[in-house]
Amino acid sequence: MSVSEKKAAIPAPIQMTPLADVPAVQPGDDLAALLHAAAKSAGVALSEGVLVVCQKIVSKAEGRIVALADIEPSDEAIRIAEEDEKDPRHVEIVLRESARIVRRGRGVMICETRHGMVCANAGVDLSNTPGSDVAVLLPDDSDASARRLREGLAALGHADLAVVISDTFGRPWREGLVDVAIGSSGIAPIADIRGSQDWMGRELQVTTMATVDQLAAGAGLLMIKDAGIPAVFVEGVPRRGDGGLSDLLRNPSEDLFR
Repeated sequence: MSVSEKKAAIPAPIQMTPLADVPAVQPGDDLAALLHAAAKSAGVALSEGVLVVCQKIVSKAEGRIVALADIEPSDEAIRIAEEDEKDPRHVEIVLRESARIVRRGRGVMICETRHGMVCANAGVDLSNTPGSDVAVLLPDDSDASARRLREGLAALGHADLAVVISDTFGRPWREGLVDVAIGSSGIAPIADIRGSQDWMGRELQVTTMATVDQLAAGAGLLMIKDAGIPAVFVEGVPRRGDGGLSDLLRNPSEDLFR
């Protein structure tokens, strides 16, 4: 590749715009309508781009909320809660949302969810909830949630739009939390660039980029927890293909750690 060709291959700038004017979401709310209004307030067209939406407002709109007062903990939940100094009702919800406990220790439960994701507490969250004793759960099907939201926004005139649902996860072997994608619609989750060449002309053999995770992490820089920003519109990213969470989950047979 010549120098001029390399310069031509440099991607265009990426622009991210936070949608701040989204009211507190309640079960049954029309999330597409709320985001449409917030985009209009921000002067954003929500077309030809990617809308990254935090999981919590999706779960709230879908009614994925549980009051701890309604939970009767099992014997196993009580045992774990005593050992880990946790609320047994919270532990019970985590167990119900888990396919298995991957690791437990130091007051932390790392679980594999029914969706196949591995994360703390099976994604059951007690922060930024409608009440002090209320848990917000992950959507039943985040890909379906992203698809419905995309279709709802398309009906409101937002064309050529992809939707990514993000959540904040910890990472093995690294400190700090990062937003990752847990569902998507209208964009290929993985960019497979095997067979192309690097800057020095060497053929790439194994490189596949998790595009939707990169989008979630980038948008996470603007989703400031105490500012109430639940969605970010990203422009300048190619939206080829389609896919969902299953594209991001590594097959256990190919995992060196399972």
